[in-house]
Amino acid sequence: MRALTDSATMLRRQLKHIRRYPTPLLTYTAIPVVFLLLFVYVLGGTMSAGLGGSRAAYAGYLTPGILATTIAGAAQGTAIAVAMDMTGGIVARFKTMAIARVSVLTGHVLGALVQNFLALAAALVAALVIGFRPAATVPDWLGVIGVLAMFTFAITWLSAALAMSAKSIATASNLPMPLLMLPFLGSGVVPTASLPTPLRWFANHQPFTPVIETLRALLNDQSAGTNLTKAVAWSVVIALGGYLWARKLYNR
Repeated sequence: MRALTDSATMLRRQLKHIRRYPTPLLTYTAIPVVFLLLFVYVLGGTMSAGLGGSRAAYAGYLTPGILATTIAGAAQGTAIAVAMDMTGGIVARFKTMAIARVSVLTGHVLGALVQNFLALAAALVAALVIGFRPAATVPDWLGVIGVLAMFTFAITWLSAALAMSAKSIATASNLPMPLLMLPFLGSGVVPTASLPTPLRWFANHQPFTPVIETLRALLNDQSAGTNLTKAVAWSVVIALGGYLWARKLYNR
């Protein structure tokens, strides 16, 4: 019970940080929107040739990839926030207080979930404005929210662990950067069938592709099939691995 109370306190601390220092949130919200506009309006004429022949059709295909990119991009903000706490001395003070140790990192993770969903909502609104028209039903939308929350939770724990392993804030800010490339090296921008064989194999066996394909299916009121199973499996593995790694580093 104390762990829950202390985690709620740490969550309030993170929410106050978001309100008082909104620049990181604005940055991680703007980047996916810029990507969306770039691909649809600059590259969309060519990219849409095999995906319905219109920019609106390509916007529908691209949106799940942009949502995954939003999660990957926001991981950098989580890593920076955790690294600032670890190097600024506040964690040393927390360790001397009668609070649950897990609450410090849990507060960061829950705060990052709130920040991520604000950025995801902005990206989705931008997609709707430029012509994306999802066919999702209410259960589909609940599934979309669940998949986004699940994968965001996993990536956030991984980014927290990466930050804990870094020696400085600058290093922590760079470690999650490769995650931002994975949606583009998957099915986020084009179908994996169009990729060269080695890259296609990588795209089909990395965590972002089944998440993107699951979101794409749900937004189009289709069955996600085995992609949902793979998305859940990847999320559980990443979340559990990130949590155990971060806890070990924090306790040490």
